[in-house]
Amino acid sequence: MANEAAHTSTIELKDGYGEVKIADEVLAIIAGLAAADVKGVASMAGNATRDLIEKLGWKSLTKGVRVQVDETSIRVAINVNLKYGFNVPDTCAQIQDKVKTALETMTGLEVTGVNIKIVNVVMDNDK
Repeated sequence: MANEAAHTSTIELKDGYGEVKIADEVLAIIAGLAAADVKGVASMAGNATRDLIEKLGWKSLTKGVRVQVDETSIRVAINVNLKYGFNVPDTCAQIQDKVKTALETMTGLEVTGVNIKIVNVVMDNDK
């Protein structure tokens, strides 16, 4: 089996022939892609190490996303850079809804929280 050291979550399937395990990194990727798809999100915000790795050419699809997984539920913490001019509460509500829906639809696990930290506001320089 590949890398059993990575934390995984087991999904129970009806009439399944075995078990399905999802790595926490996959959950973070799903959450990050859903959040990045919301209008008003400029980018995901990571820590300095991840930013340096990305500048060196290695992309991190989990940038700015942390997941905490229990037996049947997920809590997500997301750091985002928002575009200037977008309503913060509305944009954050859309991020929370989109991340929750994506994770629950794709994994069947319950999302008990999506916490958002706005790290930066990005100005549009194309004007």
